[in-house]
Amino acid sequence: MKRLDNVAEFVSGSPQFRIKEVFEDKAPLYIYYDQQDIEDDLIGIDSNDSDSKQVRTFDKVNTLCQGDVVFSLISGKSAIVGANHRGYLYTQNYVKLITNEKIDSKYLVYLLNEDKFIKKQFQMGLQGSQVLKYTLKQVKELELPNLAPIEKQRIIGEIYFNQLRLEALRNRAANLESTLVLEKLKEASNK
Repeated sequence: MKRLDNVAEFVSGSPQFRIKEVFEDKAPLYIYYDQQDIEDDLIGIDSNDSDSKQVRTFDKVNTLCQGDVVFSLISGKSAIVGANHRGYLYTQNYVKLITNEKIDSKYLVYLLNEDKFIKKQFQMGLQGSQVLKYTLKQVKELELPNLAPIEKQRIIGEIYFNQLRLEALRNRAANLESTLVLEKLKEASNK
């Protein structure tokens, strides 16, 4: 059995309460990475919810790059950062995972989100706790199933992300269709 900390390095997010906000225009402006962003990155579609929190600070903060694997200690979900969230500031509620050559990043996201063995480990770690929040220690100590060869990992990871995107597009199309039908019914009943 291989542990996650054997195939990835971990970079915790910036502690939000330690960030000193300043109100000078010269200070860099950062947008906080949040749960909606991780959901959007997972399906590869931006939901355009532009009410993200921002902060100006001269502090050194941890930011995300396109292609980073990010894990939410709140939801237990992971995703790969998309171009839209490049440069976003991530807080202590998130961990960036830097994978080595033994594991494909999309495959890792697939394992963290879908693998039953990993889900079971998370469930055991949460038993009896009041707050459903994962710890960095829990994530580091996750035991991984036997890893497929890297080429197979890439294929599985690619199919996983394509499937999530396809599902999201289908849902969006179905919602638009419902809205259209409801509008037509409204028009018909007002005539």
